[in-house]
Amino acid sequence: MNSDDTTPHEEDDMKSTRSGTDTATEVGHSGPAASARGDEESQESIGSAGLVPLTTLVRAKLAHGWNWLEEMLTGRYHATYGLAVTRILIGLTGLGLILTNFNARHYAFGVGAAWNGEIAEPKSDFPSIWLFSLYHRAVTTPPLFTALTIGLALLAIVIILGWRTRIVLPFYLVLWVSFIELNDGAGDQGDNAYRMFMIALLFADTTRRWSLDARRRARNPEFPESDGGPWRWALIMANNLAIVVLAFQVCAIYMSGGLYKAGGTAWQHGFAVYNPLHTQQFGTWPVLSDLMTAWGPMVVAISWGSILFQCAFPFMLFNRYTRIVALLGILSFHLGIALLMGLPWFSLTMIAVDAIFIRDRSFAKVSAYLRHWWASSAPRANGAKAAGAGGAKAGAKAAGAGGAKAAGTKAAEANAASSSKPGSSAGKK
Repeated sequence: MNSDDTTPHEEDDMKSTRSGTDTATEVGHSGPAASARGDEESQESIGSAGLVPLTTLVRAKLAHGWNWLEEMLTGRYHATYGLAVTRILIGLTGLGLILTNFNARHYAFGVGAAWNGEIAEPKSDFPSIWLFSLYHRAVTTPPLFTALTIGLALLAIVIILGWRTRIVLPFYLVLWVSFIELNDGAGDQGDNAYRMFMIALLFADTTRRWSLDARRRARNPEFPESDGGPWRWALIMANNLAIVVLAFQVCAIYMSGGLYKAGGTAWQHGFAVYNPLHTQQFGTWPVLSDLMTAWGPMVVAISWGSILFQCAFPFMLFNRYTRIVALLGILSFHLGIALLMGLPWFSLTMIAVDAIFIRDRSFAKVSAYLRHWWASSAPRANGAKAAGAGGAKAGAKAAGAGGAKAAGTKAAEANAASSSKPGSSAGKK
């Protein structure tokens, strides 16, 4: 029988048989080869659809994050202006504390404070450490103690000027700790923050701006590209990690202080600011204290506002505009503490480190504006002086020329008069 003679039912049976055979063939090839082929087809379909496996995305994100971190730590120096301000204010804080206590140095730290027993048996462990025992061994000799105090003040001035700070700062730190630990009762938490900040500054380059070291380096035409040589990346990383440590310390101080206040009853009820401002120890300006605490809602606003500001400060740094508000608010906070509570050196220490949160771009704009203002004002004064001198010289020349002309005119008139007389030679002729 020919294929053309098949009936419709037979054709349906043949089609079903072929389809069953194809199905059996596919089932028979469902082993590893088939699964591999399926994976390849799925990857081709993912690639054609623009999709990327999750593991590849994770690896790409990790690589990008690592590159960003490496660039941030070793790419360039950060907060160069901010660290310069920190260095200057740290030096001013030490110098100010020494000068304000210099007349009473023997009574606050020297032999006049022997009644507290710390010269014989120090409460602090630092005098028992050889490195920090210099002041403790010299305190019983007043001239030597005075000489060391003057030397410490000179080192603070050197730090302010920024001369060889990497060499000077370690000596200043050791002498400062030795000095401040003579009387444990004369210090406060500001002294602890001061020395912690200086330890971090040992690893930072604080003299890249506004210092004598910066002027010395600027004489090198290859500066700053050649600064540090082959170890430049390590110096940059140490500087930037020191900034991270300073930022963490400041944020930890603010956050812990805010949380500690929030747990106090006086702060919860909003009258905590009133109490210290009316004590003899912290109420240094009674008139200002009465003015600040005369209105109850203001006392509550200041008390609660300080808690909120301190707790929110670390989070406000992530945005440019909130960072400006945070820095202005924390500056007002420390100025109030310095003025109303008589703690200027603690406030100046904290303000010094807060400067690292200001961008170099902002400092550069302010510096450029001040230089432009100075340059634009100086030539005007010089020009006015030059114009005045030129005018005076021109006036003198004109006066001289006018005087000579007048003299010549008078001489001509005299000659003419003499020639017109009858007895003159011209008349005789």
